[in-house]
Amino acid sequence: QVQLVESGGGLVQAGGSLRLSCAASGIIFRLNDMGWYRQAPGKRRELVAFMTAGGNITYSDSVKGRFTISRDNAKDTVYLQMNSLKPEDTAIYYCNAERIARNYWGKGIQVTVSS
Repeated sequence: QVQLVESGGGLVQAGGSLRLSCAASGIIFRLNDMGWYRQAPGKRRELVAFMTAGGNITYSDSVKGRFTISRDNAKDTVYLQMNSLKPEDTAIYYCNAERIARNYWGKGIQVTVSS
């Protein structure tokens, strides 16, 4: 059974930092492309950051220069370091694993940035 479990969310003031983690099980982690997505109230889910199995990285324009995605294949974990947080970063953040048309999602974790 595939599980993606996010942790590290919470409430932070604008300008602060958080580090999200997503621990994966039930997949061959090193072969999966991993991504972080977010969904704010009333909005569609959007890509935040994406890292292929080969290490190629993509960021949304809204987080470029502030967020950093990384992965530890030995720990089957992907991270999202979020710095200089803004109130508009408030959302539920989801971890995603993808490989050969198989797509898995975590349950999501709340990140709230107060102004």
